[in-house]
Amino acid sequence: MAVIVDGAAYFERLQQAIAGAERQILMIGWDFDTRVALARGDDPARQTPTGDSRIGTLLRRAVRARPMLRVHVLRWDLAVVKMAFRGTTLPFLLDWMTHDRLTFRLDAAHPIDSCHHQKLVVIDDVLAFCGGIDVTRGRWDTPAHLDDDQRRTDPDGEMHMPWHDATAAVNGPAAAALGELARDRWLAATGEELTPPPPLETRWPDGLEADFEDVGVGIARTIPAFDGTPAVREIEALYLAAIAAAKRTIYIESQYFSEDGIAEALAARLAEPDGPDVVLVLPLEADGWLEAKLMDSVRTILVERCQAADSHDRLRVLTPVTEAEAAIYVHAKVMVIDDRLLRIGSSNINRRSMVTDTECDLAVEVTGSDAASGTTAKAILAVRDRLLAEHLGLEQADWQAMLATHGGQLVAAVDAARRPQGRSLQPLPLPLLDPAERALAAAQIDDEDAVEVFSAEVTKAAAMWQRRPGLAAGVGIGLGAVALAAVWLARRKAMPGEKTPGGAPQ
Repeated sequence: MAVIVDGAAYFERLQQAIAGAERQILMIGWDFDTRVALARGDDPARQTPTGDSRIGTLLRRAVRARPMLRVHVLRWDLAVVKMAFRGTTLPFLLDWMTHDRLTFRLDAAHPIDSCHHQKLVVIDDVLAFCGGIDVTRGRWDTPAHLDDDQRRTDPDGEMHMPWHDATAAVNGPAAAALGELARDRWLAATGEELTPPPPLETRWPDGLEADFEDVGVGIARTIPAFDGTPAVREIEALYLAAIAAAKRTIYIESQYFSEDGIAEALAARLAEPDGPDVVLVLPLEADGWLEAKLMDSVRTILVERCQAADSHDRLRVLTPVTEAEAAIYVHAKVMVIDDRLLRIGSSNINRRSMVTDTECDLAVEVTGSDAASGTTAKAILAVRDRLLAEHLGLEQADWQAMLATHGGQLVAAVDAARRPQGRSLQPLPLPLLDPAERALAAAQIDDEDAVEVFSAEVTKAAAMWQRRPGLAAGVGIGLGAVALAAVWLARRKAMPGEKTPGGAPQ
């Protein structure tokens, strides 16, 4: 198993894997854009013979070159609304619809308020990728996260912001297990049962150094209850069990931090006199205006709760910036507990990833003979240190030396390593919430307890807007948000009681 950091490295390995596929390629994702080039820049070693490394072209070329190869691409159904605005995407897909060995389907096998969010690529059941990176626009970047890297230009001609992400590559039985999972998802979404490929020789991308060898890899899933299929909430159980088991350090990277159960678990550990250090690496703000309004307000309240519990100064909530101090968007979903557990996958720290969306994470845990040798424990820490060194703008060896100087105390070492200017990690600024924003956020967190508070604050806000006619646009936006929230709250209250893994009503 290898942890692949950032989109440039992943796309390079994926291009190699597609070129080596023999019988079956399974691509299961939240989004997919046929126009995205996997190779960028002028390095000829990373270009195809024709110079066209667009994923759509690579897949069509692969099936033409190998008569026994079949490609199956599955993406979330509501993501299809973006297609009409994506240049050559529709022509690509129309071509695929008439191809007998290259198949594209949409995944609608989920509740109406859910989405398909797994991000898997499986090659011949002998090599697989699982993590947080979709093959779509906006994902390509290098660990340098340069301020003006023209290679981040998307197919539509716009340059996207610096983007931090992560995925993992596995082979052996773990790859075969992910192949089975991907075919199960295809069956659920399409009703079509895919035949597994015949046994083939295991393979590994050229030049990719494995972080782990001869190690057990766990698979954790979230699958919502749908059409008679029971819910699966392994990811939530893994988060809670891992946080409870931490002894010295909890390191988390996540796109969102809006799940109150996870926040409460972290707050409980922070309140302990001898609990672990906790370092959260989050984006400056959510991607998109509506997400920022809804998710960042919830995040603010949950971070405040963790800070209130942090009476021993063991919490740091940080966001990465470039050399020019521009925001680097954190899309990675990673958790490292001490030197004992690594989790990487598609799940964010939000309620959707715990309950309603389809998710898939991988985990490596130190057990048995691993504990005696220490090899896996060292590899887990090396992954965490590679991530922190990238964010801090340091060489990994320099960061590890600083960590050793501080006796392995994660918070103390991060505090010493952070620079006030330039490439580094900066404290995450929390927005000031007005009463209506705070009430709406509280309603999302504690919906049953906050309905009355939310209604009262909305009434106050509406009265204020009526006294200030210049805010007509704000009234419209505010009432729209109120209407959405009211529908959401009513639906939540009408839902039958769910059960958490521990059996308590949720």
